[in-house]
Amino acid sequence: MEKSSHEYFAAIEEKLYTAVLADIMDGLGYPHQIMRYDIRPLYPEAKVVGRAATMLTADIYQIPEDPYKLELALLDDLKPGEVVVCATRGSTRAALWGELLSTHTRAKGGRGAIIDGLTRDAMKMIQMQFPVFAMGMIPADSRGRIDVIAIRVPVEVGGVLVHDGDLMVADFDGCVVIPQAVEEQVINQALDKVSQENIVREILSKGANIQQVFKEYGVL
Repeated sequence: MEKSSHEYFAAIEEKLYTAVLADIMDGLGYPHQIMRYDIRPLYPEAKVVGRAATMLTADIYQIPEDPYKLELALLDDLKPGEVVVCATRGSTRAALWGELLSTHTRAKGGRGAIIDGLTRDAMKMIQMQFPVFAMGMIPADSRGRIDVIAIRVPVEVGGVLVHDGDLMVADFDGCVVIPQAVEEQVINQALDKVSQENIVREILSKGANIQQVFKEYGVL
């Protein structure tokens, strides 16, 4: 299956979840791929699986000559299956994301947005069921407050270094970043672990001794 196809992302979204992916990356020696706890989904059912399209912002204190220039350039360059991943370095001066950007991103085949900052138009995005993960909401527009200064560069978001094209998976538990170098290994091992968890869940549901089950299966 082609690794940037809708089918690939949809299969991961259906079968896997952040907790099992985090466990696998721990085991492979990648323990720092989980974003901070305060980057949360706008609604509980929100889930994102796709490739990072990165951008970096800076706080500004006047309206630039060409506002939104790089942000709009990235959005027009979006490819199907991409997720906008934005590093604001925790800025709370304004909302970087909103309904119209979500509408455009969906029309381009984008699968969501993950921001270590704020968003707005929250209820409209919830109504359209567009998955956005952010630190919170504020009505203030980014114009004259925050501006994108670089796109498709490595960025640190929620304490994790994200490279353009990395596999992003986010759900109600949080956000994980899977480096492309270990992506295939992580996905295959995670699928195996889910199969094991399904077996263990069935055994535990019948009242088995959890210590004995863990000793036998090594899965919790």
